[in-house]
This record gives sequence, C-alpha cells and structure tokens, in this order.
Amino acid sequence: MPVSAQTALTAVRDAARVRPGQRVLVIGAAGGVGHFAVQLAVAAGAHVTGVCGPAKTDLVRSLGAAEVVDHSREEITDRGLRHDVVIDTAGNRPLTRLRRALTPTGTLVLVGGESAGGRLLRGIDRQLRALLLSPLVRQRLVPLVAKESSDNLDALTALIDAGQLRPVVDRTWPLAEAAEAIRHVEGGHARGKNVVLP
Repeated sequence: MPVSAQTALTAVRDAARVRPGQRVLVIGAAGGVGHFAVQLAVAAGAHVTGVCGPAKTDLVRSLGAAEVVDHSREEITDRGLRHDVVIDTAGNRPLTRLRRALTPTGTLVLVGGESAGGRLLRGIDRQLRALLLSPLVRQRLVPLVAKESSDNLDALTALIDAGQLRPVVDRTWPLAEAAEAIRHVEGGHARGKNVVLP
C-alpha cells in the first residue's frame, strides 16, 4: 500500500486530475499500481476501462472497471473510443498509439519506464519525449513522479476504511524464492501484488 497505492493516487488524483463522469483507460489494470489506479478512478466517479491479459479480466471487473480490454485480442485503439485520461502502467505502447486513445484535450499519465527501453535513454525515453511534446499539443502528456507523504497515506486510509480501496495479493513467496517472485512479476503473470516474506 505505501508505495504502489501512493503511486496510483498520485497518477489518478494529482497528475490526471480525474473527475466524475470522465472516461479513464488504465493500461496494466491488474498489476501492482494498475489495480489501485482502477479502484481510485472508480472512487473518483470515472467510467473506467481496464486493459489486461485474458486471465485477469474477472479481477479487473471485480475492482469496478465498467469495461475490460483483453490486450491479447485487441489493441486500445481498436474500438475507436477516446478517453479523457489514459494511465499507462505497462510501458510497452508507443506514444503515438497512446495519444490516439485520448480525446483532443485528454491527459496521458506515464507511470514507470518502458518495458523494452528506449533507443537512446532506455527506460525514460518515452517519458522525456512526452515531456518535450506536451507544450506543443493540446493533450497533457505527464511523466509521473510519485509523491510519498503522510497526507497521501491518510487519504488512502480513508478510502480503505470506506471500502473503496483494497489491495489484491496474488501470491506470497518465502525470501529464499525472491528471484522466482521477480521472474513471475517480470513475466506479466502477477494479479495485483506479490509479497516476499522474511
């Protein structure tokens, strides 16, 4: 909760400024940050579409997503829908495709580095290009810098107490299997968070 949920809160509330009635697309909706982002956008009153793999669609629906896109069957632009906000936690789609999924004045929030890395700057290539392009277009392109604070923890606690936010734990791992846990997450198999116990 302290890291992933705060990152999602910063993305949804501060960077995207999600408001009631907006259409929000969360890419990586079943992942560590993504599953919190879905719940936070729903709690903010948004119509949420989650993007995930086929084995995770039920989980994303259970988090409150009104629609789910199975990325193994379709791309985020296939339905022709435009979203007010796109929150990308997966890091594997080109900036041009992400912008096509936005309304003309929508907001794109890039959480984390690219999974394949950029040509020049590896994991921050796309974020830097978004930062440079944003002043030249009507869309807001925001590379996320997560903020950790006690105020954020208080806001998350209030949402948990209200039943609007819950962590999803995929698996727990003994410390001796930490390397296997990392491979599990890197392989895209995680559903929520994976926890390594001492």
